[in-house]
Amino acid sequence: MATKILLIRHGSTDWNAQQRYCGFLDVELNNKGRLQARRLKKRLSVENVDKVYSSDRLRAIETAKIIFPEDVIHLVEDLKEISFGIFEGLTYKEILKKHPQNYKKWVADPFNTAIPQGESLNIFKKRVLKAFNKVSKEHAGKSIAIVCHGGVTSVLINSVLKANDFWKYVPDSASLSILEKENSKFKLSLFNDIAHLKGIKIDRVRFKEE
Repeated sequence: MATKILLIRHGSTDWNAQQRYCGFLDVELNNKGRLQARRLKKRLSVENVDKVYSSDRLRAIETAKIIFPEDVIHLVEDLKEISFGIFEGLTYKEILKKHPQNYKKWVADPFNTAIPQGESLNIFKKRVLKAFNKVSKEHAGKSIAIVCHGGVTSVLINSVLKANDFWKYVPDSASLSILEKENSKFKLSLFNDIAHLKGIKIDRVRFKEE
């Protein structure tokens, strides 16, 4: 039996709605985020999930508890979002105004450039993959849900696809992506599915110039 990993991004928060960078800082879901989670709960009612893991950030925990109210939620600290350091809590425009040089360096080479008081994507990737590999090996042949963050999902998908485009694979709030493992390798079978969110406006944080 193939190992199946359901990657669920947490529901929307006020900071998502306000276009603010949110990494390590703890922000709860807003009413829209709770509605999104309830929609995803209904969508996943046909799935047989053996174990549920979550980032230790409040927005992920709250999402997990709404979707899987009968399950024990196992918290994994290393599945929390990247630390945005001095960018935390700021909007794209505020970052350009307050920290233009730091921003330009980071967005040009985010894998090797750490935001002051934050993380580089390489450091972030290392801790996320360590946690993911541990969880996936412990539950080989099982169906596992991981409730986490946009950056965490992007790092995992980039790793599976052997890609190097962090921005491309950041999914929407309360989205569903699926990784499946057969013949010792994971494949991406679903990415950023938000069919269950029909009629709900999606809040997207701007990371760089389009």
